[in-house]
Amino acid sequence: MRNHSPGEGSPTGAYYGPESGTRWFGLWDGFFAVSYLVTAILLFLSSDSQVNGSVPIAALTLMVPWYAAVGRSLMIEDVHGPRNLVFAAGLVALFCVTTAFNLIGAFALFAVIPMLIMSLPMGSAVALATVANLCPVLVVAFIGEELGLSVWGVLPVSLLSIALSVLLGLWIKRVVRQSKERGQLIEELRHSRERVARLSHEAGISAERERLAREIHDTLAQGLTSIISLVQAAESEVRDAPDQAVNHLSLAGRVAKESLAEARDFVAALTPPALRGGSLTQAVRRQAEGLIAETGLEVRCSVRGEEKPLPMAVSVVLLRTVQEAIANVRKHARRARTVDVIVVFDQGGVRLLVRDDGEGFTPDGTQEGYGLRGMQARVEEIDGVASVTSSPGRGTTVEVSVPVTALTGEAVNG
Repeated sequence: MRNHSPGEGSPTGAYYGPESGTRWFGLWDGFFAVSYLVTAILLFLSSDSQVNGSVPIAALTLMVPWYAAVGRSLMIEDVHGPRNLVFAAGLVALFCVTTAFNLIGAFALFAVIPMLIMSLPMGSAVALATVANLCPVLVVAFIGEELGLSVWGVLPVSLLSIALSVLLGLWIKRVVRQSKERGQLIEELRHSRERVARLSHEAGISAERERLAREIHDTLAQGLTSIISLVQAAESEVRDAPDQAVNHLSLAGRVAKESLAEARDFVAALTPPALRGGSLTQAVRRQAEGLIAETGLEVRCSVRGEEKPLPMAVSVVLLRTVQEAIANVRKHARRARTVDVIVVFDQGGVRLLVRDDGEGFTPDGTQEGYGLRGMQARVEEIDGVASVTSSPGRGTTVEVSVPVTALTGEAVNG
C-alpha cells in the first residue's frame, strides 16, 4: 500500500502539512500590504518637505520587516509572551513616529490595530490601541493651529477609526481561529479515516485467515485423516486380506484426488467438487458412502420433503457440516454402530441432522474443537442455527436449521 504524504490527493490537503499554519494567513497579509501601500502613497503625495516626507515613510516602511520578522510568527502561532509585548510596543512606536511627522500616517491605524488585536490578549490590545489612537489627537493638540485643525474636530474621527479597526481586527481574528479549528478537524478526520482503513484491512485479513483455516480443516485435514486411516487399514490387511487392502488403497487414492481438487478450488473460491454437477443430497449420500467404506458402520441417509434448489452458499455450508460431523464420528464416536444423516425440506427452510449412537459426551464446551466452532461460524454466516446435542452413552446429534429467508439467494445449486 502506498503511503501518501499529508494532504496528497485530497481536496482538503491545503490544511495538512507544515505549511497549513500559513495558508489561511494570506487574507491578512493582503490587507496589510494594501494598507501599507495606500498610507505610503498618501504620505508621499501630501509631504511638503523632504523631512516630513522621508521620515514618516521610513518609519512606516520599518513596520514591514518588523511585522515579517517578529509579529507574523506570533500571530500564526497564537501564543502570548514577552515577545508579543516587545512587538506591540515597537509597532506603536513606529506608528507614533509616522503620525508625528505627518497626520496622514494615521491611516496606518487600519493595519496597526488589527495587528495589536491578533498578537496580544484582548485587554492589552485595546489599551495599546487606545494609545495609538490618541497619538494623532496629541499631534493635533500641539501643532493643530499650524494645520488649521482642532482636537474636537479630530477626536470623533479617531474614535470612529479605532472602532472600525477593532471590529475589523476581531473579524480577522475570528476567521483565523475558525480556519485553525477547521484545519484541526480535517486533520483529525484524516487520522480517523486512516485508523478505520487500517482496522478494516486488519479485519479483512483476519476474516480471510479464518476462511482459509475453516477450508483447510474441512478439506485437507479431514482428507489426510481419512487417507491415514485407510492406509493403516490396508497395511494391517495386506497379508491376510489383500483384496480388502487393495480396496482401501483405492479408496485412499480417491480421497487424495478429491482433497487435491478441494485445495485448488477453495483457494480460487469456486464451487466444491462434491457439489459440481450434482445436488446437495447427492453430495451428502457420497459422504455417507465414504464413511461406510472407511469404517464399516451402518450409515442411513434419507431425504424428507420435496428437495428444493438451494443457493450455493447454503449448499456449501450444509455440505461442510456433514463433512465435519462425519469426521467427528470417525474420530470420536467410539462404539458407534449406526449413523443417521437426514436432510429435511419443509416450508420453514431446510434442516440437516447427523446422529450417531456412540459414547457421546457432556457438552460443556471443553470438547468443542476448532471444527465445531468453525461449523457454527459458517452456519451463522447464512443466518442459520447450529446445535450439538450429546450425553454420555446416548450418542451425539448435530443439527443445522436454515430459515427460508436464507434460501432466496440468486445463485442456486441445480
